[in-house]
Amino acid sequence: MTSRENGPWTVVFLLSVAFILNYIDRQVVFAIFPVLRADMSFSPTQLGLAGSVFTWTYSLGMPFAGRLADVIPRHRLIIIALILWSLATIGTGISRNFTEFIISRVLMGLSESLYSPAAMALIARFHTNRTRSRALSVHGLAQFIGITFGGWYGGWAAENIGWRTGLIILAVIGLGYAVVLGKFLRDRPIETTEESIRSSPLKLLRSLNFWAISTTFFCFCAMLWMLYAWLPTYIFDTFNLSLAQSGLVATLYLQSSSAVGVLTGGLLGDYFAKSNPIGRFRVLTLGLFVAAPFAFFIFEVESLALLKLSACVFGLFTGLFIANMFSSVYDLVEKNNYGLAVGLINMLGGLGAGAAILATGMFKEMMAFSSLMMWATLSSMASSLWLAYVIHRYFAGKKVLSEING
Repeated sequence: MTSRENGPWTVVFLLSVAFILNYIDRQVVFAIFPVLRADMSFSPTQLGLAGSVFTWTYSLGMPFAGRLADVIPRHRLIIIALILWSLATIGTGISRNFTEFIISRVLMGLSESLYSPAAMALIARFHTNRTRSRALSVHGLAQFIGITFGGWYGGWAAENIGWRTGLIILAVIGLGYAVVLGKFLRDRPIETTEESIRSSPLKLLRSLNFWAISTTFFCFCAMLWMLYAWLPTYIFDTFNLSLAQSGLVATLYLQSSSAVGVLTGGLLGDYFAKSNPIGRFRVLTLGLFVAAPFAFFIFEVESLALLKLSACVFGLFTGLFIANMFSSVYDLVEKNNYGLAVGLINMLGGLGAGAAILATGMFKEMMAFSSLMMWATLSSMASSLWLAYVIHRYFAGKKVLSEING
């Protein structure tokens, strides 16, 4: 099979299935926090560390993984990543103590870091500016499916077949799908152009636009992963639901509404980008600015019904942001820096997420969840305004320069 036999949307489908497995394997652990607390005597800080260690190692591996995705065939990197994180899932399932559990989470973080830069860059290679937001949005839907299923499956497995058996089953499925990707997934060759010769990683690091969007993603991830990691436990402790019900409620409303938002955001991003290069960025920043307050409301409201409603609104507008985040990055960087840009941004986002997960575990006995979330909400809103300002100045300057040269 050659790369020509892989249609652009076939690539999106193949990678979307891999992305579902990616998120199930990482998310399932958050749904079994109460079991780990009871069976392995994990303290709240250790539970926070179990989430943070994965996120930090995942993040720190991202720049290296991104650079690899720019210089070697991306499809091979994706297959290797799938095999390695499936083996790490087995390691998590057979761990006997906190140290072994943490080591397995570290290995999972490093192996899963290989996936996103390669997968997103591969999709960007197959899709032009006319379909890029939609293609990345469809791929992004897999994240919500994986988180939702992982949240439910973790609780169900813990109560019915045992969380260790549940993790091993996931690993076997992942190894089987690696065989499928090995047969059907292919990359397009990396082109050597005058633009790619002029550009370099150093040029990327000197870009204010790049750092503005990276900072925004850092704040967004800190806010988002406080929800992903601790909402199942918060619901379990506050509303007295079962583990499976808590995991499902914590993910279903948030992720289903996010899926709708991502599809809508992809359509809006591509539509507005046709007539105005800043259009995609406007959808992105508006989505985050409106979504952020509802993250605070999720932990502030007193009824389960209002929690579900807040989660739905948050997810809907968050989807607008997610749909256009990395598509917007590709509007700012050169093609041969696609992988590195995604890797660096994911690293910063992961560091923010890991810090937020750990801080919540450390301080949740002293402060309410809503008080902790308030700071993440304000940071996200401020960063979205700053990004809007920086991007507006950038494209306004390009327009003036074009008119002078024209």
